[in-house]
Parts: sequence; structure tokens; C-alpha cells
Amino acid sequence: MIGSIWQDVKQEFNYGNMISRLVIINAACFVLINLVQIILFAANGGQRSPVFETIVEFLSLNADPWLILTRPWTIVSHMFLHLDFFHILANMLFLYWFGRIVGDFIGNHRVLPLYLMGGLFGAIVYFTLANLLQHGGNYALGASAAVMALVTAAGAIAPDYIMRLLFIGDVKLKYIVAVLIFLDLISIANSVNTGGHFAHLGGALFGWLYIGQLQRGHDWAKPLSTLFSRLSAWWDEQVHGYEKPRPRPKVAYRSPKVARSGSGAAASPSGPRPGPTGPDEKSHQERLDEILDKIKLSGYDSLTAEEKEFLFNASKN
Repeated sequence: MIGSIWQDVKQEFNYGNMISRLVIINAACFVLINLVQIILFAANGGQRSPVFETIVEFLSLNADPWLILTRPWTIVSHMFLHLDFFHILANMLFLYWFGRIVGDFIGNHRVLPLYLMGGLFGAIVYFTLANLLQHGGNYALGASAAVMALVTAAGAIAPDYIMRLLFIGDVKLKYIVAVLIFLDLISIANSVNTGGHFAHLGGALFGWLYIGQLQRGHDWAKPLSTLFSRLSAWWDEQVHGYEKPRPRPKVAYRSPKVARSGSGAAASPSGPRPGPTGPDEKSHQERLDEILDKIKLSGYDSLTAEEKEFLFNASKN
């Protein structure tokens, strides 16, 4: 059974999208840190081990500037560290639900950079306010800030996107995002995990700013996307023995505010491009625009299997 599970995880990691990979990485880190806790708990005679507390602090983001300088890896490691089951469950559910929307609309290659930059921005907000206000805890851990960046990014891209909630029904994405941010504000007012909720708001702010800049033609994630693309190509060549395939047409996010031309084709900074198959055939970008418009109006589930496959292939560029 374990072998079968391992094969399923390997297959999903190798062939799934970036959201699946992030969920797998977070889950693996959760299992590993808790196995360490169980082993140290047993070795310490059934009591919580101080060694485990040291390990957790060694991987978490500390509010002490000196500890961040001497432990620079914590800037990233804290985004993948969870101790509580319900903490990681909530984060991974939100990551899957909202991250999938982000990947569908602006491309799978932007998901990881947005996750990391959102988590980093949340860490900066946590660190700054923890030192200015002397409140918020000694260290922070968890993917909440990174996930909130994806949540608000999804809301900024498609505010009218419909999600079906259990016991509630169909709700527009903008209202879900607004409620989540409001809950963070309530928690801060009630002094509940103040530092963590400040980090959540920092990640949310970054997600909103990122999409705003992307709609204006400024992709803050481009340097990281390029770096990860090159690393992925190198890894494929070293491990699998083949070179990166020839690049396919690039997919760019089109703001819903961009007007269409009189012929019905989407406006493009580079102007219309005649296709080799004749005027009756829709271009790749025109077809993508129609699918994105359909998602905005009717939701992802309204797509046909062929449209979902087209969108999935386009998002991997």
C-alpha cells in the first residue's frame, strides 16, 4: 500500500501543476516534522522534547534581526512549516481552491513566484510590526501569508468568479476574499495570533498589488519565473536525459477592461496577427480570451472537457 501511495505522489508531482506540487511539498514537510516530534517525544519518556522546540525555532521566522541574519533559510522554510493538522488543512484547501484559479488565468508558471513573494512580503510585515509594536510572538511559521497572496490575486483577477460553498451555495469570489480579510482584522483586534494575522494581511496586500501591476504590463514574477524555468530545464536534462521542448506560444493575461476591435478580435499591444489557416480560424489568443470570459461569467465548471484541456495546456506556458 505504501508503495502504491508513493507512486501516486511521484506521478502527481512529476506531471501535475504547480499547485499540486506545493501541496505535496507542504504535506511532506508536515509529515516529516511530526515524525521527528513523535520520535523525540518517545525518546524523552513521553514528554515534549526541548530539542524539538529548538528544531522548530531553527526553521521558523524569528522577530530577532540577528537570528534572521544567522538563519537566512528561515525566510523560505517558515512558509512550508506547519505543526497543527487543522492549520495545514485550511492552508492547503485554500491553496488548492484559489491557486487553481490563479494558474488558470495567469499561467501555471506564475504560481510559485507569487507564493514565495507573497510569503516574503508577509514575513516583512510580520517582522516590521513585531519589532515596532513589540507584539505578535517570537517567531512565525506556516504558509498562510503565501496562500493569502494567491487568494487575493484570484479575487483581483476574477471578482465575479462563482464558487459553490457547502451549506451556502454559489458565492462570488470577491465576497469570499473580503470575508477572509475581515476575519484577519477581527483576530488582530482581539489580539489572537496578532503577528500571524498581520503576515496574512501582508500577503493579501502583495497579491492585490501584483495583479494590479500585471494588468498594467509589469510582471514582478518574471525574474523568478525565468530562473525556475531554467532550473526545470536543467533538471529534466540531468535526470531524464532530454532537453527542454521548443517553447510554445506565450500566454499573456488580458485585462477584462481591454476593449475588443470591431471584428471581435481581442486587442493586442502587438496588433492583429493573421493566422496561416485563414480568417475563419480563431487564433490561440482569441480562443483563450473566449474561455477566460466564459469562466468569468459562468465559472470554471461550465467549460467543456476540450476547453479545460486547452486552458490547462495554455497555462503551462
